[in-house]
This record gives sequence, C-alpha cells and structure tokens, in this order.
Amino acid sequence: MTTEQPNSNQLDTSFFGHPKGLSTLFFTEMWERFSYYGMRALLILFMTASIQEGGLFITVASASAIYGLYTGSVYLMGLPGGWIADRLLGCQKTVWYGGIIIFAGHVVLAIPSDKTFFIGLVLVVLGTGLLKPNIGAMVGQLYSKDDKRRDAGYTLYYMGINIGSFLAYLTVGPLKEQGWWHLAFGLAAIGMAAGLIQYRKTLYKLNGAGAEPTVESSPKMIKVSWSIITTFLIGLTLVITAIMAGSLVIDPVSIAESAAVIITAIFILYFIGIFFLGNLDGNEKRGLAALFLVCVASACFWAGFEQAGSSLNLFAQDYTNRIMGSFEIPTIWFQLSNSAFIIILAPFIAALWINLAKKMITPSYGIKCAIGLIIMALGFLVMFFAAQYAASGMKVAPYWLVSTYFLHTVGELCLSPVALSAVSKLSPKRFAGQMMGVFVLTYSIGNVVAGLLAGNLDPNNLNEMPELFMHICLITIAVGVVVAILTLKTKKWELLVDKPAS
Repeated sequence: MTTEQPNSNQLDTSFFGHPKGLSTLFFTEMWERFSYYGMRALLILFMTASIQEGGLFITVASASAIYGLYTGSVYLMGLPGGWIADRLLGCQKTVWYGGIIIFAGHVVLAIPSDKTFFIGLVLVVLGTGLLKPNIGAMVGQLYSKDDKRRDAGYTLYYMGINIGSFLAYLTVGPLKEQGWWHLAFGLAAIGMAAGLIQYRKTLYKLNGAGAEPTVESSPKMIKVSWSIITTFLIGLTLVITAIMAGSLVIDPVSIAESAAVIITAIFILYFIGIFFLGNLDGNEKRGLAALFLVCVASACFWAGFEQAGSSLNLFAQDYTNRIMGSFEIPTIWFQLSNSAFIIILAPFIAALWINLAKKMITPSYGIKCAIGLIIMALGFLVMFFAAQYAASGMKVAPYWLVSTYFLHTVGELCLSPVALSAVSKLSPKRFAGQMMGVFVLTYSIGNVVAGLLAGNLDPNNLNEMPELFMHICLITIAVGVVVAILTLKTKKWELLVDKPAS
C-alpha cells in the first residue's frame, strides 16, 4: 500500500499553495494543540500552588518530575500509536479515536477533584500518542517525494499548531490568575471537541491519505496485537488504582530518571531494529543514518526548549516583574511570545527555504537542525544574565523572558518543522508511521530530561539558577557544533534516498 499521494497532487494548490488536505490537518492539529498547550501551561503552576490557592502543593522538584513524565509520556505513546496506525487502523481512524480519548481526558481534568486529576492526565497521554505521530505522518503523505513544497508545507502546518497554542495561552491565562483552575482545564475539552468536529466534516479532503494501514497483517497477528493492547490497558488501570488507593507509593524524581534512560534505550533499540532487520536497501539505510543525526539534535533541542512550561514558567511567576501600571501580566501570557513569534515568522522561514532552493542552495536537514540548536542555546545565555539579577533578590523586567522566547522561536522554526519533514522524506516508505513514532520519542526524551533539569530550580537556593541556565546553553551549543560537522557527510546520504540502491 502506498503512503503518498500521486504526483498529480503537485497541481493541488487549494490551501495557500498546498494540497487541500493540509487544511484538514492544519485545523485539527490547531484545536488539539489548543487543548494540549492550554492544559500544559497550567500543569506545573497548579501542582505547586498552595492548597489555599486551589493547587496540589507539591514541591518544585516533584512537580517538575511529574511534568516531565507527563509531557514525555505524551510523546512516548507515539511509538505504539504509529504502530497501531501502520498495522491495524490506518492514520485516519487512529487520529479520530485518539482525539476522542483526549477529549475524555480533558473532561476528567475539568472535574474539581484531586483524586481524578491524574486519571485525566493518563487519558490525555494515551489519546495524544494515537493522534500526534499520525497526523504528522499524513502531512507528508500529501506530497510526493520530489515535491519541493514539503518543507514549506510542514512549516505552514506548524503555524497551525502555534495559532492553537496562542489562543490557549490567551484564554487560559486570566482564568489561572483568578484561581479558576478547573474551568481553565474545561476550555481544553472544548478545544478538542472543536477539532474532532472539524476533522470529521473535512476528512474527504485527504483524498485517501492514511485511510488504510500501510502494512498488511494476518488475522492471527491482528488478534494478538489487540490482546496485547487490552492487557496493557488492564495493567495500567490496576497500577493507577493502586496509586490512588495508597497501596503503591511512587517517587516522581526517581521514576523520571529511570524513564529518561529507558526511553533512550527504546529509541536506540527500535532504530537499530529497523536499520538491521527491516530488509532495507543501501540507500534506505543511509537515509536512516542521516535521520539519526536529526533525531539526536531534536532530543537535545526539546530538553532545552521545554523549559518553557516548567522552569521558565516558574521564573515568570516568581522572579519577573509583571506589574505594568495598574495591570498585572498573567504568568501564562509570557508563553504567548513563542506562539506570536512563530505566527509572525513562520511564513518568512518557509519562504526562505523555497527561495534558497530556487537558487540551488539547499542546506541539509542536519545543518538546519544545528543552526536551530545553537540559536535556541543563545536564549539560555540571556536567561543566565536574567537569573543573576533574580538571584540577587531583584525581580527582572519582562523583556528578558520575551528575548529568550524570541531566540527559542527562531531556533524552533529552523529545527522542528524541518525535522518533521526529514522523517517524512528519509524514512523507508513501509515504516512511515512507525518512524514518525520513533522520531516522536526524541520529544519524549527531551521532555523528561527537561523536567529533571527544571527540578534543580530550588526556590531556597537561587544562586544555582544562573549555573543551570549556563549549563543548558553550553551543552546545547556543543551538540549543535558536532551535528554540523557530521552532517557534512550525511548530506550526501540524504540526496541518495530517492535513487535506487546500487
């Protein structure tokens, strides 16, 4: 079965010069991200807020670890989500069912009960694992491999993500300041419902992309697969029940540390398994090797970038002067900077790649990712100086965080949509969904590590804060330089993907 649309699809320019199916995926992902980012922005603030403020009153270290585990698990579940689409349901159905589960999770989070809070988180994790990798894979299926609009298409798709997050931060921020936590969580459910309705009504625009599994499975294998899925869900239910009953006590920090190691091991083993056991030809293997470099860059990038919802979120709340005259800037609104900058800059970055291609200048995927890493690292250099002021007992001006988010945004636009495009282009065709799931593991690794790093933001020892941001800066720059050097070789491999193996 094919995972790409015919070459005639190059003539389809119905949605801002791109295939009309992109509009379906654009708006579905926009509303799903509205629900996700609205809830994510609240998460660590809700967990660390006092009981009197309506929060859970968890320590920063534990709350950051839980935050990292949650956001990391969201992406970890992308691996089985991609497998389910490839082997059992197809991308279209998997996205639909995933959206329904996400909606149910946000409804549970809107219930004002601490006992059901973590059940809601688990449901959102499971649903996003089904939806996230497969909607990204379908974007790639709208283009043929020689369609130069692919990178620009992913950038436009990425713009939809950030319109959703912008709207989420804008609406959720004032609710948080009033202490209306569960009403804010309820907004996420409304956003996901809007996404589901839009998706169902415009599904025909996809012209069959992702309608069927890409790998044919025997009836026996299908039965075994569903048995494994059922067993996993039963086991998960038992664990959650034991935790809620108090018979199973967990240490979030220790679990997060173990999870970072385990998820990295899963990523490496799965990648190696496809490389050596996937019956790939020489050029497919070279393409995967080039993709591995992109994945390393992606994991490091998100470990830094995802400080936005944890350490930078807490920095905005506790160490930033948010008073402007008689108006107090809602804490969450600082994250609007990232979304706003992406909405403004995304068309220009997309046009940049197209214009460079017209001039026969096509930077490799690895070079683009290295540039993104280094630019993002400069944002933490800004935070190093801001943290020095905060450690001295001063509340810093808002422009420090805004400047950091600007640099992070430019880095994100250089790396993230390009990396998605790389997965779509460099993955072996028959492993399209699974490779998107494997790639999403880099988000998982980055998010768990981000939570562990944010846990070092000790309110009782502010002198360590500048050091934390400087370490992130230096490590990220080092990885970016290494990726840039290695990509001098892998650029040749990227060009061989579309050619028959010799």
